[in-house]
Amino acid sequence: MGRGRVELKRIENKINRQVTFAKRRNGLLKKAYELSVLCDAEVALIIFSSRGKLYEFASGPSMLKTLERYQKCSYGGVEVNKPSKELENSYREYLKLKARHESLQRTQRNLLGEDLGPLNVKELDQLERQLESSLKQIRSTKTQSMVDQLTDLQNKEHSLMEANKSLKTELDRIMVKDAQFRQPWDNADQNVHYGQQHSQSQGLLNFQPLGCNPTLQIGYNPETSDQMNVGTTHNQVTQVPGFLPGWMQGGCFS
Repeated sequence: MGRGRVELKRIENKINRQVTFAKRRNGLLKKAYELSVLCDAEVALIIFSSRGKLYEFASGPSMLKTLERYQKCSYGGVEVNKPSKELENSYREYLKLKARHESLQRTQRNLLGEDLGPLNVKELDQLERQLESSLKQIRSTKTQSMVDQLTDLQNKEHSLMEANKSLKTELDRIMVKDAQFRQPWDNADQNVHYGQQHSQSQGLLNFQPLGCNPTLQIGYNPETSDQMNVGTTHNQVTQVPGFLPGWMQGGCFS
């Protein structure tokens, strides 16, 4: 069964579009290589992706030579020399920038202590002076940074001390105000306490103990037996409620 015809239009799905680009780009580069080998043709292929990434293939010595040949064939006469000179100037500028880039990379490695073997004594001395100058500048910058930080800390300390002083003054004022507010109430409490103590002391002074006969006779006494009989007879005769005999009235219990 033959392959169906694919409608040529932009693929809306981003993922499918990237997958299709990768597959067809590799296929196109493969076909260009096969064409250059099988047919001994000079092929140059330039591809820019949607993100601006460059993919190229050149079967000749270089892409620049192929482009020069293309411009010679496409433009005739005097007009061919102008683009050729522009390309040569651009190529020379590219070579200069490339050499400058490599020199900077080599200098950076030397500053890090790498690839020092190819350097002679004069170059090593120059590198040492450059490192000393850089170190001096770094130390100066570090010292200045530390001084700035110390100044900031001193300013913060001063502001905190001022705030602490202000809070202490406010606290003293509040304590004085509170003492003035509490003084009348403390005087009143002292007067009440003194009055209570004075009343208790007066009550103790007015207290008088009850008198009692310290002697208590227990047992039989012939001399008082008649008196007890008389008292008993009298109690039986009177029987006054709450009346105590005389011998009970005469004693007390402690």
